[in-house]
Amino acid sequence: MARMDFEVVVLAGGTSRKLNPLVSQEVPKALLPVANRPVLSYVLELLEASNLKDLIVVVEGEDAALRIGGWISGAYVDRLHVEVAAVPEGVGTAGALRAVASYLTANDVLIVSGDLVTDVPPGAVAATHRRHSAVVTALLCPAPVSGPSDTGTSGGKEKAKKPVRCNIVGLDPTRQYLLHMATGAEVEKDIRVQKSILRAVGQIEIRVDLMDAHMYAFKSVLQDILDQKDKFHSIRQDILPYLIRTQLNSEVSDNGVIKSESGMDNISSQNDLRWLSQHREIAPSAFQEPHAFGLKSLPDARRTHKCCVYIANESKYCARLNSIQAYSDINRDVVGEASHLSGYSFSAQNNIIHPSAELGSKTTVGPQCMLAEGSKLGDKCSVKRSVIGRHCRIGSNVKIVNSIVMNHVTIEDGCSIQGSVVCSNVQLQERVVLKDCQVGAGYVVTTGSEHKSESLARK
Repeated sequence: MARMDFEVVVLAGGTSRKLNPLVSQEVPKALLPVANRPVLSYVLELLEASNLKDLIVVVEGEDAALRIGGWISGAYVDRLHVEVAAVPEGVGTAGALRAVASYLTANDVLIVSGDLVTDVPPGAVAATHRRHSAVVTALLCPAPVSGPSDTGTSGGKEKAKKPVRCNIVGLDPTRQYLLHMATGAEVEKDIRVQKSILRAVGQIEIRVDLMDAHMYAFKSVLQDILDQKDKFHSIRQDILPYLIRTQLNSEVSDNGVIKSESGMDNISSQNDLRWLSQHREIAPSAFQEPHAFGLKSLPDARRTHKCCVYIANESKYCARLNSIQAYSDINRDVVGEASHLSGYSFSAQNNIIHPSAELGSKTTVGPQCMLAEGSKLGDKCSVKRSVIGRHCRIGSNVKIVNSIVMNHVTIEDGCSIQGSVVCSNVQLQERVVLKDCQVGAGYVVTTGSEHKSESLARK
């Protein structure tokens, strides 16, 4: 992998509003704990395992960059060589790349989102990229299933009523080339596909069961595009659609400007997209051509570019921590079905209880749970499918189910916590009931109060 001459950029974000009140100035998104490890550690160790040890980590905001840089230098000393670059907040993923473009000198760059938790090897994406000599290769993974599997709470029922926001992905018949990509929110009645693409491939396979994992291999032309298209804000919403739209009939000039025809054809989605749910529907083209999408038979193929995909096997784990629901799901998975990602050794009871943790009389910690060092539980407590952080003080008769409790949390007697996230240094006084809630760092929940589907945080 090192011989492939890839430079690596990790886009670690900053303080995401979608994750309020879990993130803060003290805990930027990249340091949110997943199974009591910062989420960024999952990407860094994935890259390290692939022998990619020279990295640029781009962080939005000076304060967040200092915190993340300090953590990396302590955790990965003598293991990785990491440059942490601070960029202004809100610049977007394209702006973040633009800010570090002068440092990228290799023929290819691998860009990875810092919120990705996966066991898909980056080398597989890089090898596909090189094999096809693609301008971009995107990692696509089977879309994860959201929500607890066996709680049957009303929260799950409420989520089921919400419209599904899926990716709509168009592939060639060989499933190697990316011909279309949009989110469900971007699609109304029709899917618009470039005429030249339909003319070249003859048919297009529409998939709604794949997620964009935000791991991309790009050719060095990316830097020219960033320079020429200074209004581009997002890789996913600007750069990728632009490259998809201009492939096949495009000409890439020496300065990176891509010229193409603008003709579009509509593929009817029958309004409600029900026909897409079978994942294998083929939309026939009016431009049936005998050749496949190999490009060799196209005139002036030397000057065209290709957008490729690497589709991960269904056995691989892939999720992005880009919402509160995803945060809960990933924590549950990493101490459950995807425990190989945690880096920990699980006990015969399929849980992790640190030797320094203390359990009171008749207290049970079930399978798929984690209890970190220095934490103490009183008598007659029950913990199921939950992660508890370091140095927590938990009283007696406390029930914790499908929840994440971060570090230095105090939970007094008789509390019940279900489907919730409790941030560090929170105090739950006696007999508090939380269901499907998020409690921001340092908050005090008063005695006997009950909260359902609320976000509690200091103002």
